[in-house]
Amino acid sequence: MTQVTERGTPLPAAPRAGVRRRSPAAAACVVGGAVAAGLGLGFLAVLVIVLWISSPYPDSGPGGALHLAAGLWLLAHGTELVRYDTLSGIPAPVGMTPLLLVALPVLLMRRAARLGSSAEEDDEEVLPAAAVFSAVLCGYLAVGALATVYAAGGPMPADPISAAWHIPLVAVLAAAGGVWGARGRPLGPLPSWLPGGVRKAVVRPRYALALRAGAGGSLVLLGGGALVVGASLAWHGAEVQASFLSLTGVWSGRFAVLLLALTLIPNAMVWGAAYALGPGFALGSDVTATPLGFPGAPGLPRFPLLAALPAEGAGTPLTWAAAGVPVVAGLAVGWFAVRRAREVSYGETALTAALGAVVCGLTMAGLAAASAGPLGSRRLSEFGPVWWTTGVAAFAWTAALAVPVAVAVHAWRTRPAIGPEGLDADEAGAVDDGWHDSGVREIRWAALRKAAGALVPEMAAPVPPAGPAVPVVPEPVAAPAPVPEPVAAPAVPGRRAVTVVSGLDLDPGLLAPAPKPADPVSAPLAPPVVGARVMARRKPPPE
Repeated sequence: MTQVTERGTPLPAAPRAGVRRRSPAAAACVVGGAVAAGLGLGFLAVLVIVLWISSPYPDSGPGGALHLAAGLWLLAHGTELVRYDTLSGIPAPVGMTPLLLVALPVLLMRRAARLGSSAEEDDEEVLPAAAVFSAVLCGYLAVGALATVYAAGGPMPADPISAAWHIPLVAVLAAAGGVWGARGRPLGPLPSWLPGGVRKAVVRPRYALALRAGAGGSLVLLGGGALVVGASLAWHGAEVQASFLSLTGVWSGRFAVLLLALTLIPNAMVWGAAYALGPGFALGSDVTATPLGFPGAPGLPRFPLLAALPAEGAGTPLTWAAAGVPVVAGLAVGWFAVRRAREVSYGETALTAALGAVVCGLTMAGLAAASAGPLGSRRLSEFGPVWWTTGVAAFAWTAALAVPVAVAVHAWRTRPAIGPEGLDADEAGAVDDGWHDSGVREIRWAALRKAAGALVPEMAAPVPPAGPAVPVVPEPVAAPAPVPEPVAAPAVPGRRAVTVVSGLDLDPGLLAPAPKPADPVSAPLAPPVVGARVMARRKPPPE
């Protein structure tokens, strides 16, 4: 029987057992992943179409330009393309990925994952992190598969095996970063299927410091690589300009060359860092450029960035100066590894610096692998730095410098504080600082005001009399009990040593509270003030 509401409208049927309810949020995440891939494809397609329209001698129709745009989108994910129209007739692989192009799909995918993990309204459904990750990834990979099939009919098709693992790798990393950022970048709890030691290690401060130190060292290496490349471009300015102008004579072609050079700048930064580290980078199967020498590579294509290569021959002091880059990187790793110097031991600080060197080495190895690749066959089959030699060199440089620097900084930050006259903090606490003691002046001037009556008005500081002092005869009081000699309190570790100085040039009874009118006997003397220094009042010099 159909159930109805009070108004007579039928109630929606309850879902049957075993049938899952479709979530509109999950469908929106799938669409978001597909849109992220489509935006990247559309941006490259518009750019290629504009260059094709502005070219005075287009080689193919708009279909060829769109196929080329799809190939560039796949190349931005690290996929290896194959070029068939070569002079030798042998297919030439093109696998060197411009790292600046990688930022486009990564940013779009990360944004899609962040939007899928957030809700614009309070009553909107929010999926779990795993569901958002899977839904966005499915939409992105579906468009990636279609782009791979479409690029197969163009002049530079993609290698199917390379596309089958490069596109998912970039999409997984970008989507995971987006979901993690939308959840507030938590460090835990990690999934239960991970080992307990791994889950505990992630939340330890040691590893967070090591990650920060390794990232700082990697940034210093990349900045130094950019400095090396920029200095080489300025040194070979004439050759770079001649290479740029000789490639093409139309503005559209020069604009395309300029865009290609800009997208390769991050690659050049990694190559400059590898050059400064020592292993250098390969410019063919048997040519390597290092600070110790460069044999030359006559078969290289003409390109502005390649015109900035060092001169042929043995290394010079100018090329050896590039070794200053890893030195600064090692100092940076050691400096960033010290943060809790007063809370940890020297061994803990040294271990943190060593772990930071490991992070720096792994980061540079990954960047070297991403920036290298073939540009053709035979002699150009190896182009760029070798990833494992670059990683080992980065680790060796930073570890050799970071560990002693971290220990030295630890010792400097935990040194004892030096007080006056070369005394440390504990000894300086017992030095008498003379007249200005906190808490003593208030007691001293209170006793003076009580003894002098109206002669000393209420003021914050004493005012010496203009003429001769007027003698004050106090009222006779009972003889006070003898004042016991102050006994020094035993020294307590961590407390400041104090000294009670007697000799106040006043009646000792003035320090005691005034007796009540009904009590004819004066009150006993107040006990000595613990923790204060009572100094004798200095008489004014005779006029």
